[in-house]
Amino acid sequence: MKNKPVLIVMAAGMGSRFGGLKQITPVTPEGDLILDFSIHDATLAGFETVIFIIKREMEDIFRSVVGNRLENKINVKYAYQELDDLPEGFNVPEDRVKPFGTGHAVLACRNIVNSAFAVINADDYYGREGFKLIYDYLVAGDSSTGRYAMVSYRLDKTVTEHGHVARGVCSVSQDNLLTGIVERTRIEKRENNVIAYTEDDGDSWHELSGSTQVSMNFWGFSLDMMQELYDRFPSFLRNELSENPLKAEYFLPGVVDQVLQEKRASVRVLPSPDSWYGVTYQEDKPQVTEALRELKIQGMYPGLKKRG
Repeated sequence: MKNKPVLIVMAAGMGSRFGGLKQITPVTPEGDLILDFSIHDATLAGFETVIFIIKREMEDIFRSVVGNRLENKINVKYAYQELDDLPEGFNVPEDRVKPFGTGHAVLACRNIVNSAFAVINADDYYGREGFKLIYDYLVAGDSSTGRYAMVSYRLDKTVTEHGHVARGVCSVSQDNLLTGIVERTRIEKRENNVIAYTEDDGDSWHELSGSTQVSMNFWGFSLDMMQELYDRFPSFLRNELSENPLKAEYFLPGVVDQVLQEKRASVRVLPSPDSWYGVTYQEDKPQVTEALRELKIQGMYPGLKKRG
């Protein structure tokens, strides 16, 4: 394969609910980051290059804590998500500090990606099998266009006991093709462990099955997805910013759904058998720490730090 798939890691988030930079917060007593586990699994799957999307103001600390340490394991590159990286004719709304979302983040890589690519969050543990599934899928596609994939997880394996989460809720055909995806920005565990979402700040709730397949922003794309993101961004800015100038986000799953509905691509759903772990809130950290510690005890991550 001429250009091997690259891994894009979205690490520019603000971590407002967590209360800090989750991307560089240790999750084990030995000081491991969730990213250490992800890069370990990605290299085993075959990825040789990673692009970290960060904010320029966090570059020095990110390179020190993450990038410099990983350069002996994988080729490390950087892209920068900046608020003023907008199409001609558009300006950042006054008082806007929130990043423009995951679609905008991936667009930051448009000038340094020349192959199929996978996308993950920096602060999620996805499990080893997901990386193998997505890498093998991308390699098999070679230079095909409109050939996308998503590693999916059961909803009940991705919610927290400590607040609300945002998830891309998927509709999947019998032959494991994605037929639709809707970003639900407030999903919670309710009474009797019922999982539900609200779109009106809690005035009404809509129940979701725990077996619902959801996106955790673990995607695989042929290169043409970068052009789709670029071409659709102005429409988002015109339509959404007028309604919600300080918080509207250009969601990656939303763009995938648009392309899908226009029949410009197909999205293969790759259900992961692994457990997903993430730290949305500080209170989530002990459970994640214990789960990852157990995986290290089992010998799955021999290259990671050892106690003492």
